[in-house]
Amino acid sequence: MKKVKKVLAIVLTVVLMAGLFAGCGSSQEDTNAAEVKDTANNAEDSKSAGAENKSTAVKKDMKDITIGLSMKTLSAPYFAAQMNAAKKKCEELGVKFIGLDAQGQMSKQIADVEDLIARQVDIILLNPTDPKGMVPATKAAKKAGVPVIIIDSSIDPSADFITTVQSNNLENGKLVGDWLGSQMKGKAIKMAVLSGEQGNPAGENRRNGVFWGLTEYQLREEGKAGFEIVAQGWGNWANEGGLKAMEDILVAHPDINVLVTENDSMALGAIKAIEAAGKKNDILIAAAADGQKEAYALIKEGEYGATGMNDPALVATTGVETAIKVLNGETDFPKVYYTQPMCITKENVDKYYRADADF
Repeated sequence: MKKVKKVLAIVLTVVLMAGLFAGCGSSQEDTNAAEVKDTANNAEDSKSAGAENKSTAVKKDMKDITIGLSMKTLSAPYFAAQMNAAKKKCEELGVKFIGLDAQGQMSKQIADVEDLIARQVDIILLNPTDPKGMVPATKAAKKAGVPVIIIDSSIDPSADFITTVQSNNLENGKLVGDWLGSQMKGKAIKMAVLSGEQGNPAGENRRNGVFWGLTEYQLREEGKAGFEIVAQGWGNWANEGGLKAMEDILVAHPDINVLVTENDSMALGAIKAIEAAGKKNDILIAAAADGQKEAYALIKEGEYGATGMNDPALVATTGVETAIKVLNGETDFPKVYYTQPMCITKENVDKYYRADADF
């Protein structure tokens, strides 16, 4: 009981801290209620904004515009899908596109941004390898007269950028946590967590969102809250990393009944370890974010619980559309522009699953 109370105290502290961060205007994943409300229907807002600004004079013909994209990596399907979606959107618009892969190396990404500036792109979309390390690159771009839009990952508030386009990691996680509470109602939870990389703000918000949503569900429906987190593994966002981390966790904690991961790729790897250990029917699996088609397929079959919708194509195409607005002279952008959060379960997966999707 003391252990459960200790975990509950930690979780409630996370919730309170998340609430404090929500009021901090400098946070890159600001959960300010008004902003979340304003961006809940981003697709509709984007259409409206486009209609209102049709009369704005374009600085260049579309065919003369070049958009540069610097990706942190293309090693995971999620990031490859993001690059492909941005390229496809530029082709549809008749805009020139240059995409570069930093291969997970901050030094290479800094050089990539310098390369894009030297190639005289009109605007840069940046998925940063490091939130602080890439700040000088944004300042160099601004000095050269090249605006920067951050996509998907967050960057330190001291960076020079127009806006960040990303999924709402905290809200996605909260929805998944609420679903998890409904599935485990009345049961003692022994949870393992698979995280991407230490210090990553997206990963922190994803797991904290799940803890928050789970706690709120328990308080609302059961009048009390508590769960035990027995292990945290690090899978580097990858299938192989998830497999190895889960193998280690199952050796040390064979009695876990819930696995929460910070993305689908790690969960898909972990499933292999779970099946090999003969625990396929003993562990409920949920990811705080992604929406990978392989995960959707397993959700359809009832072999994977839920995931938060973090659509890389939507983030990338919204980033390109925002870039065009910037080049058209628009200046009124929030510091963070969220796509709509969603928990994908067996009940609604058919609405989102596409077998031919890149991701």
